[in-house]
Amino acid sequence: MTKLDKKWAIREIELFLEVTAQVHPRTAPGTVYLGTVMKGPLTEASERAYVVEQILDRTIPNWKQDRPSNDKDFRWLRKQASRAKVALEREEELAQKLGDNSPEMDTSNLHPWVWGNIQSLWQGGHYHQAVRDAAIQVNAETQKKLGRQDVSETNLFNQAFSLDAPKIGKPRLRLMDDDDSRTYQSIHRGARALAEGLYSGIRNPAMHTLHENTDDEEQIALEQLAAFSLLARWVDQATIIQV
Repeated sequence: MTKLDKKWAIREIELFLEVTAQVHPRTAPGTVYLGTVMKGPLTEASERAYVVEQILDRTIPNWKQDRPSNDKDFRWLRKQASRAKVALEREEELAQKLGDNSPEMDTSNLHPWVWGNIQSLWQGGHYHQAVRDAAIQVNAETQKKLGRQDVSETNLFNQAFSLDAPKIGKPRLRLMDDDDSRTYQSIHRGARALAEGLYSGIRNPAMHTLHENTDDEEQIALEQLAAFSLLARWVDQATIIQV
C-alpha cells in the first residue's frame, strides 16, 4: 500500500471545485435568470465528489460529522474539500509553525494482514472490533503459513518460535540462521513474548469483556494495531524449517 499522493489529491479537489462552482447561466437577450447554477454537469460532479470523499477520509478526521442529508449542489462538500486542499498544501508548514513536527503513523502502511480487511471498520469508528479482527487475521495467516489448524494464538506462536528442533507436523519459524548466539535466542524468545502479550493481554480479554468508549480509544487501538503489524511482519518474513 502506498501513501496518499498529495499532488494528485489536490488536483482532484481542484477539478471538483471547478465543476461544482456556482455561475450565472447564459440567457437569451431580454431574459433574466435569478440565482446561479452549477458550472458542470451533475453526472461529472457526482463522479468527482466520490473521489473527493475518499480523499477526505484520509485527510480530515470526522469530516462526515454534521453532514446534511440534502447537500444541494454539493455546497457543504465544497467547504470540506476546500479545507482538505489547504490541509494538504500547507501540512508541512502548519506542523513546523505550530511546533508539532513529530512523525505520524500511516495506517495504510501497516502489514496487509492487519490492515487489509479492517479499513471499513476503522473508518466507521469501530476501533475495538478492528483490532479484534486484525488479531484473528494474523492468527489465521500464521496457521496457513505453518499448515497448522490444530493450535492457535498463544500456543501457535509459542510453538512456531520455539527454539526446539522441528518435529513432524510441527514446523518452526526462524527470523535468522541459527549461529548459536545469544542474539538468535533473544530474537525468537522476544517474538514468542510479543505474541503472548498481544493474544493474552489484548485479543483474549476483548472476547470476554464489554468495551467502554474512551476519549483515547482511537489512539490506543492504533498502537495495538501497530504491535500486531510488527508480529505479522516477523511471521511473514520468517523462514520455515521442518523435518
